[in-house]
Amino acid sequence: MVASLHKLRQEYHQELIDLGVLAVTASGVASNADSSQKTSKAIALSIAEQLGVTPGGEKLAGQTAGHAFEAATTRFLSKALAEFNHLVPPGTAIEHVVKRGHGFYLAEFVPYLHLKQLAGAVESDPTLSTVLGNSYDISPDVIMTRAPQPDAYFNGNASRVDGSVARLTPRRLINNEARFVEAIISCKWTLRSDRAQNARSEALNIIRNRKGRTPHIVVVTGEPTPSRLASLALGTGDIDIVYHFALPELQKAVVSAGNDEAESMLNILIQGNRLRDIADLVLDIAD
Repeated sequence: MVASLHKLRQEYHQELIDLGVLAVTASGVASNADSSQKTSKAIALSIAEQLGVTPGGEKLAGQTAGHAFEAATTRFLSKALAEFNHLVPPGTAIEHVVKRGHGFYLAEFVPYLHLKQLAGAVESDPTLSTVLGNSYDISPDVIMTRAPQPDAYFNGNASRVDGSVARLTPRRLINNEARFVEAIISCKWTLRSDRAQNARSEALNIIRNRKGRTPHIVVVTGEPTPSRLASLALGTGDIDIVYHFALPELQKAVVSAGNDEAESMLNILIQGNRLRDIADLVLDIAD
């Protein structure tokens, strides 16, 4: 029997193809390739061929492709986590953050509730934004949240908590009604120009502005070039792990390209625990 996660992964790739996010032009250039770079074109085309893309499609505009990639990734993660509901705590949800740019989105969730006060102050006195900058304005692509639970969840079949203990933890519904952020997932279909640096800056803002445990901070990308993946994945302290939308296919493509430097870099990223496949993300955030 084929594993259900394998099927969901196939459906995810097919949705990216159907949406036009992953496409190949009549001239043989894949939509996630850098058309000015020979290695990028070869690797991206090989991935597309392995996933069954038919040439002749049109490349979507960057912002349109990015939004569709975020939406498809959200649906994949939602379906996959539902498949592992025996591992996932109750009240867990995956959300595509559609309305971005208005600022302070995370202020609705633990551990960022304190940013509500800051948002109110900036709204009443816009000049504060010139002093504070945008380090408090975190607008994620996709988030995983969980709801606080009633005491019956923690107690089970015994008396484990009551009004005398654990009176501050936001995990108890009696203490807090706001949902809390478990994971922040940045989606970058490709890693051109300063996108890697943007992802790092957002991750650092997420870490610095929390009052509580740091959420999982990950990036999902369709970038085909190992050197560009390395620009984001190498190093520690900000992003937990980078996840590729098709890592096994990328590995085969890099070997087929015959670029020893690219193959070596990809192996370093994988063996150094900095790059994983999208399917790995499901289990990494499941519990």
